[in-house]
Amino acid sequence: MSGSWTSTLLWLIPLGGALLVVVLPVRDATRGALALIAALATTVLALAAAFDFDPSGGTQFEQSHDWVRDLGLTYHVGMDGLSLVLVALTAVCVPCALGFGLWAKRPNMRAYAALMLLLESAVVLLLVARDLALFYVGFEAMIAPLALLIAVWGGPNRARAAIRFVIYTLVGSLLMLIAVITLGLEAGSFDLAKIGTSDSRWLFLAFMAAFAIKAPLYPFHGWVPDAYRESPPEVAALLSGVVSKAGAYGMLRFALPLFPGPAHDLRRWFVALALVGLLWCSLVAFRQPDSRGVVAYSSIGQMSLIGLGIFVMNDIGATGATFQMVNHGLLTVLLFLLAGVIEVRTGEGLFRRIGALARGRAGLATFVLFAGIATLAVPGSALFASEFLVLLGAFRDWWLIGALASAAIVLAAMYALRWISALLHDAPVDPAPGLSRMRDLRWEATYLLPLVVCVLVLSVYPYAVTHRVALSMHGIVSAVTAKDAP
Repeated sequence: MSGSWTSTLLWLIPLGGALLVVVLPVRDATRGALALIAALATTVLALAAAFDFDPSGGTQFEQSHDWVRDLGLTYHVGMDGLSLVLVALTAVCVPCALGFGLWAKRPNMRAYAALMLLLESAVVLLLVARDLALFYVGFEAMIAPLALLIAVWGGPNRARAAIRFVIYTLVGSLLMLIAVITLGLEAGSFDLAKIGTSDSRWLFLAFMAAFAIKAPLYPFHGWVPDAYRESPPEVAALLSGVVSKAGAYGMLRFALPLFPGPAHDLRRWFVALALVGLLWCSLVAFRQPDSRGVVAYSSIGQMSLIGLGIFVMNDIGATGATFQMVNHGLLTVLLFLLAGVIEVRTGEGLFRRIGALARGRAGLATFVLFAGIATLAVPGSALFASEFLVLLGAFRDWWLIGALASAAIVLAAMYALRWISALLHDAPVDPAPGLSRMRDLRWEATYLLPLVVCVLVLSVYPYAVTHRVALSMHGIVSAVTAKDAP
């Protein structure tokens, strides 16, 4: 589909929506509606691209033009299966998060809505970029909207959370910038199609540092607890459900294909870190005193599972990791938004101050129970399918890796069950004043329902994702595993 504008429009629509929100002299309610329309237009275009995508056709919806010819910069965008499913994930999650912000009546809607759309535009740009410099632009462009959304609309410790997020992210980004410039100068171009592979371990580790911080993977997660707790719930949802996937995507798109030798030689270290992170985060999540804390540490653990699927270096594990990105993205956005509804209604998120929410709140209880059971990865769920693929890939690599990962997943069931019980059944020790007045879900359920529908569809038809990413995963993995050949 050469010459298609789809990839360009996917990041231009939210960018244009952000500009309209800022410049049009309309009321805040109208600004919010315009922002939601722009986000939904991106969703429609992304889903149309998913239906039009040929799983056997490689990279599609491509455009390539000279950008700065003297520096070897090109505007080269396109989507293969890996890019496509993550663009679709972003396009589904952002309207849900934005809808929550409108329902919560965030102040200064002009800035808030514009920043949310700018964030979406940056994420989509890095996902469709086929030029290292263009990817870096999108990767860096995420920082400012996220930092401002945390610092302006966050909780009491929002300044500390924003500063820590910026410092961690900039350190990783500067390391990657050095690697990007080095590769571009050596190749005379930043276009992925013109850059050869490198055997430099230092450049590989520079990329991996940036991606591991963004993901976040253990032990590069120091910014996560503050950011996930102090962000507005919808921003925490996007941080965990969408932005973190940019890190895992970078590993698959750039770190492994550009550095197959170092990736092969060092993969055992990353497998070990993933296993430690998965086990440790499952235990820490169980001990968290609040709803957001459980979801935050469970997210780090799930990203460790994704990292494990990537670095066991086989097609099944990589396909499972990609499918896990989509499933985890949908579920963690749903979990954070549910936690946000409770916080907005009661003013509290601590388990000792909220609980027994199932009484008289059938709608809320249904959503919480669905999200919790889906997180348990019960057989027949989408998460079960993706975790099964990752575990199968781990066992194919080495039985001990698969056994340890299986044990960690069993531990994950403990914090999921505790989360359900603490919210729906356990009586609070020190009830929050707003708890008795909290009503059941009403129209705010409309921005939760699309996430539930997507999880159900993927539970019934996981092939919709696995079939589209299989070719991309085979190409990425085979480039690294070729090092095993005699």
